[in-house]
Amino acid sequence: MIKSWLPEPKLTDEEFEEVEPREPGELVAGLDIGTTKVCAMIGEVFEDHVEIIGVGTAAASGMKKGVVVNIESTVKSIRQAVETASDMAGCDIESVYVGIAGNHIKGFNSPGIIAINNQEIKERDIEAVIQAAQTVKISDNQQIIHVLPQEYMVDDHTGIQNPLGMTGVRLVTNVHIVTADVTALHNVVTSCNRAGLNVAEIVLESVASSLTVLNRDEMELGVALIDIGGGTTDLAIFCNGTIKHTWELALGGNNLTSDLSVGLRTPLQEAEELKYLYGGALSTMIKENHIIEVPTVGDRKPRKVSQRIMVEILEARMEEILQMVNKNICSSGYRNRINAGIVITGGTALLANIVEMAEQVFDLPVRIGYPQGVKGRVEEIHSPRCTTAVGLVLHGSKVKTYVPKETAGVVSKFKNWVKNIV
Repeated sequence: MIKSWLPEPKLTDEEFEEVEPREPGELVAGLDIGTTKVCAMIGEVFEDHVEIIGVGTAAASGMKKGVVVNIESTVKSIRQAVETASDMAGCDIESVYVGIAGNHIKGFNSPGIIAINNQEIKERDIEAVIQAAQTVKISDNQQIIHVLPQEYMVDDHTGIQNPLGMTGVRLVTNVHIVTADVTALHNVVTSCNRAGLNVAEIVLESVASSLTVLNRDEMELGVALIDIGGGTTDLAIFCNGTIKHTWELALGGNNLTSDLSVGLRTPLQEAEELKYLYGGALSTMIKENHIIEVPTVGDRKPRKVSQRIMVEILEARMEEILQMVNKNICSSGYRNRINAGIVITGGTALLANIVEMAEQVFDLPVRIGYPQGVKGRVEEIHSPRCTTAVGLVLHGSKVKTYVPKETAGVVSKFKNWVKNIV
């Protein structure tokens, strides 16, 4: 039976105990279903690291701006990517951690408070205050996919990361809640199910990417992660070690390609190739007399075009995207807390001179984010295109599960109980 993804049940510590779900040698798979490509990645979990043992990519034709628009085409792409990764790893996978993006994603902060009456704070109290923080009204067509604690406060003591074992009168928390469109979630799960895969969890792509491109110092000082994919641009702001703000923009690398296709009157596929061969984000960095051949439609001969003209087309759109992100950063209230600068990742981060343009727009230091924190096939994944998939594997390797005390140790039974609901 193909199983569907459901949020984990809320459990009390009298009924359940927490266990580490990942044993050395266990496999974890991440699936990044992007607008332009599907990337499947398989990692083997060890005590002190994760080793990537399988990577597979396939062109995506059933996605638009991060949303499934053709299930059959998406299923075909998923199967192709997963088969390639499985062949490389020499194993089959049944369950995947799946990334999601798109402007249907909503993120907001919410407080929660409970009374603890001078009792020692236990796991159930932490769970209760997080539950209180998410008792907010959301639209009927939205579903919560993340509740990410930012900090706790015990009485007047603020900035607490883990209040377990402390004593006080009241426990307060602030959490960042991320919701997604129910239909978009359903279509992602359905596509995976039809490809023969169980969905272990759906993860916001910027949250996944942050696990592999950001370091602890950056997250403490304050950093903005900008993941520019084919169809969307995802923003996540971190400071004091936790996530503070998320935002989604339905513009990405495909818009640059489309502009180039129209402006140069060349097919989309040729425009995509030209973008990475000769493109850039700053026209002032291009020599005026450098000429390139641009393929045309039909049987017409290629035309000769100045490279600077081509880059000017890309520059206008890239600047628009970054300016919109900058506007959101300023309106978020966290602009002055981004002390470690900006990290740009995603396929569009490979565009030449994007760092220089971003430093002009944000007036902050900027770097390109490459996947870090894993071993194995490092050369094959050393690209901003792979950050989400690597992050999904890392996320899956750290996820904890819960099992009934009376059946502690029989992890698989409880997993099946949760996931066998269709």
